Amino acid sequence: MSGIAGEGCEILVPTSERKTLGEIERSIVKTYRKKIWSKFTKAIKEYNLVEDGDKIAVAISGGKDSLLMAKLFQELQRHGQMNFELEFLVMDPGYHENVKELLIDNCQYLNIPIKIYPSDVFQVVDRIAQEYPCYMCARMRRGFLYAKAKELGCNKLALGHHFNDVIETTMLNVLYAGNFKTMLPKLRATNFEGIELIRPMYLIEEQHIKNFIQGAGIWPLNCACMVAAKKIGNKRYEIKEMISNIKKDFKDVDKSIFRAAENVNMDSILGWQKDGEKHSYLDFYDDEE
Repeated sequence: MSGIAGEGCEILVPTSERKTLGEIERSIVKTYRKKIWSKFTKAIKEYNLVEDGDKIAVAISGGKDSLLMAKLFQELQRHGQMNFELEFLVMDPGYHENVKELLIDNCQYLNIPIKIYPSDVFQVVDRIAQEYPCYMCARMRRGFLYAKAKELGCNKLALGHHFNDVIETTMLNVLYAGNFKTMLPKLRATNFEGIELIRPMYLIEEQHIKNFIQGAGIWPLNCACMVAAKKIGNKRYEIKEMISNIKKDFKDVDKSIFRAAENVNMDSILGWQKDGEKHSYLDFYDDEE
């Protein structure tokens, strides 16, 4: 790979020996019931993410988020009120062999029946998108997963984005793109008819995910990127650090950012966009007389 590779992502070190599978599964609904399980089921219900008859493709990268998401879905299937099917998809973008071995070992230990599909995403991204590799990689990986989910007869694709991903996306758009939009809990695929993307970990804070994985004694993959792992200058990491610093003085700033997307006052904004068409408050100003 070229010289654009970065310094590497945060590595989560387990805080205990690897727990038994039974202990790990019980901890989800007991130890982490309030911080993880209840948040997961709340998102499922509040945003209507899972319905009877669904066939859900669960995207597994091998990182902390996707491993937990897989176990949450298995618990929901085991204890929930709905009947749905699961497919656990791994898109191998070009992992080192030892990285792939770790992914397979973790999934086997956690009883996650993955299907691995190879691709050359890392090579393509390294060749065509050296300035913004993370953006291009995410788009290519998602397109691959959509296509594979549709091929397998799935009607939904589940991704492991969490609460912090949501608020960081909001602030990235405000500060760097000059617009106000956030990451939604579900949306319909534009290029893959009949597929809906869902984010069931939408309300779960990242720190609780870290606590669960470390307490379980699991070594998850970090981003495992061969191209630009935590490339210096990555704006998302800057936003993450900024929010963390503000929280030192305003502990609920993250929740306020999240709620801002639920409480947009359409009477007090200059402009907005709907279905690709831009509008100004002046367009309706005289109508209010």
